[in-house]
Amino acid sequence: MNHASASPSGKPIHLQFDDNRLLSALFGQHDEFLARIEKQLGVSVATRGNRVAIAGPEQGIEVARRALAELYNRLKRGMPVDTGEVDAAVRLAAHAANGGAAGEVARENIQTRKRQVAARTPVQAAYLRVLQTSDLVFAQGPAGTGKTYLAVATAASLMLRGKFDRIVLSRPAVEAGERLGFLPGDLKEKVDPYLRPLYDALYDMLPAEQVAHKLENGEIEIAPLAFMRGRTLSNAFVILDEAQNCTAGQMKMFLTRLGENSRMVVTGDISQVDLPPGVPSGMVDAMTTLCGVEGVTTITFTDADVVRHPLVMRIVRAYDARSRGGELAAPDPGR
Repeated sequence: MNHASASPSGKPIHLQFDDNRLLSALFGQHDEFLARIEKQLGVSVATRGNRVAIAGPEQGIEVARRALAELYNRLKRGMPVDTGEVDAAVRLAAHAANGGAAGEVARENIQTRKRQVAARTPVQAAYLRVLQTSDLVFAQGPAGTGKTYLAVATAASLMLRGKFDRIVLSRPAVEAGERLGFLPGDLKEKVDPYLRPLYDALYDMLPAEQVAHKLENGEIEIAPLAFMRGRTLSNAFVILDEAQNCTAGQMKMFLTRLGENSRMVVTGDISQVDLPPGVPSGMVDAMTTLCGVEGVTTITFTDADVVRHPLVMRIVRAYDARSRGGELAAPDPGR
């Protein structure tokens, strides 16, 4: 792609793309991707042939330019573009335009058998980097920020590359105490509903037959937290999900399972603790206790990192605002 002037005064700039075959994918059906960029950045984007003119506020122009350049380069590499990728490109471009490491974020990605998983926010990029190097990572933040998904993607990628022999995935089986005996069915039927999100992430990374084979031969293990006691997890990438619902005792038990050549990731949302009143979250306790300990890294996601439906971000922000402002006012029945 060639581009003309990028005026600091906020004057319109003009971009020129050299491969017309990619333009329909870049612009989206009926120019929906361009309209999405316009709405998010308050700019105007006009096209003529392989040329694009961007007008509006100086900052918006620069972010739009960077976002379109990143999306175009993605298409040139043979990778698809959808609304999620458009939103990600805008986020990362805004980060770079505001002084972040230009270009660095876009390079953070994980390759698995089924797909390439790329960072969609600057915090996700930082998370992917520490997942490659830190022995113990705490990842806390709201739903939809990719905490567990990116950890599973990293685990699958590293196992396929021979860095680890197996993957161990765990989570508390029920909200506040793992009372499995009260559920119908055999043991597998009791725990599977609570572990389903971990299965879903795995099936996104690996072909179904490979997941089934690795589950059968023990290369992948998915088990409730209660089953971790007394074990030593060596040569493994270990993930504890929904960790905000562990007690301090359970968390200490889990963390001390770490064996030779293993890596551990603990994910959760400390704003959604389901433990009984008065019982402190083991995740909060561990992050406080282990702050500053060598080999331990904490990554904190915010509502700006939510990459699900845009409404999820607004829901998270609304609940956060209520928690800061006290009780929620009753809705006006006339509205």
